Amino acid sequence: MANIKTKQGVIGILTGGGDVPGLNPAIRAVTIRALREGYQVIGIRRGWAGAIEILRDKNADNSDNYQVLTEEIVNKAGRTGGTFLHTSRTRPSHVKKSQVPPHLKDTYTADTNDLTPEVLKNLDFLGIDYLIPIGGDDTLSYGVQLYKQGVKVIAIPKTMDNDVPGTDYCIGFSTCVTRTIRMTNSLRTSAGSHERLLVMEVFGRYAGYTAMVPTMAGAANRCVIPEYKFNIERLAELMVHDRNRNPSKYAVVLVSEGAMFEGGEMVFKDARTDAYGHAKLGGIGDLVSQQLEELSPKFNNGKTIHIINQKLGYLVRGGDPDAIDSIVPMAYGNLALDLALKGVHGRLVVLKNGRYDNMPLDVVTSTKKVVNVKEHYNTERLRPHYKSFEMKPLFLTTSEW
Repeated sequence: MANIKTKQGVIGILTGGGDVPGLNPAIRAVTIRALREGYQVIGIRRGWAGAIEILRDKNADNSDNYQVLTEEIVNKAGRTGGTFLHTSRTRPSHVKKSQVPPHLKDTYTADTNDLTPEVLKNLDFLGIDYLIPIGGDDTLSYGVQLYKQGVKVIAIPKTMDNDVPGTDYCIGFSTCVTRTIRMTNSLRTSAGSHERLLVMEVFGRYAGYTAMVPTMAGAANRCVIPEYKFNIERLAELMVHDRNRNPSKYAVVLVSEGAMFEGGEMVFKDARTDAYGHAKLGGIGDLVSQQLEELSPKFNNGKTIHIINQKLGYLVRGGDPDAIDSIVPMAYGNLALDLALKGVHGRLVVLKNGRYDNMPLDVVTSTKKVVNVKEHYNTERLRPHYKSFEMKPLFLTTSEW
């Protein structure tokens, strides 16, 4: 039965970075458990943006910045995709002058401003005892910063790239893989009908898990990933070979958005960067498609093979979560509350070797999580290694920590 007689404290929760399916189930899990244990739960809106924009006046309208969560609110959203708290890529320690909230513009006038003192005051204003940020390494790296300044942080890993260090699994990854496989299979009919090569660009800035795992599952013949700079002529040779030995006369390659040509660098959409210094990626799939078509005659008796080029983008991060991204967020939310009830903080809830656990929060900033090329990627064949899976984690390619 819920502990409704004694208020234990206040739990704050927020979601930052890109949206993924599974965020709302995580919010629901935290809220339901916390309320039943006697806590009040406050949802901070728009990630760290809400945390810097709060007006510290009990009579002010802060409905755009935070809301008190109830079972009714979270139950309604808990089975849906996205995040009903909304999100942003705000980094409070690096806020551009133009993005400083209006009520703080007289105080913070530099080109780039550290609003962390305001975040600390705002959390105190809300009476938050434990803060649970749900996000990727960018969102959680700021959580590490707050923890070092005394905030009791318990973090939940989220990112479809599955690249938060310390955990085998991040919320959103399974749905991303599921959608990638399904959409690749849908486009096979067009590729086969026209006897073409199918190039599909998928998310993955620094880590190639979103290309590797669907390929390993049979969705594609080849994949190119950020961890290994590939030779385009070799890819063309392999793709033409795959296509010509296929009775349906097509072949598929998954291209991570952060993949790089041999001797080249990442392909960016433009020069603009977000608050974490990341330029928007985009265009590697287009370049791969163009060059594969140009090179195809060299390996196809002088005949050009045309291309179907598709960028999956937000199609794999929208919509409802799959089974894993409904179950894992529920467990992560309850794990976070377990820690709070024990008075433990400065931790990241994780899945390790098929078991739920927790790690020190600073693992997020102390290392990088990328595909182990030697172990999992065949650089000659531009595809995953298929060897013994005994005692490997669920999604196989996870780095060891």
